[in-house]
Amino acid sequence: MRLNLGRALAIALLASSALLYAQDAASDADKAAKDTGHATKVAAKDTAHGTKVAAKDTAKGTEKAADATDDAAHKTGHGVKVAGKAVGHGVKKGATKTADAVK
Repeated sequence: MRLNLGRALAIALLASSALLYAQDAASDADKAAKDTGHATKVAAKDTAHGTKVAAKDTAKGTEKAADATDDAAHKTGHGVKVAGKAVGHGVKKGATKTADAVK
């Protein structure tokens, strides 16, 4: 009878230890899943921040290029205006001299 009681206690002890190990493994898996989720969240946040910064830098570069293009267009327009006036003045002067010569 003692032998059967001892066997029953040993079996109960083994069963309870297996149950405790299973609960510990489940707890570890839950903790690992939480850690992985947190790491994924942090990585996504960092990636989003990097993308936002890159977009802002690109926008600044585009604005600077647009400003430079605007300045160049303004200078070109001014040059054309001045040259047009000079040519117009020369044509007027030539026409006046021609008219004087014809008289």
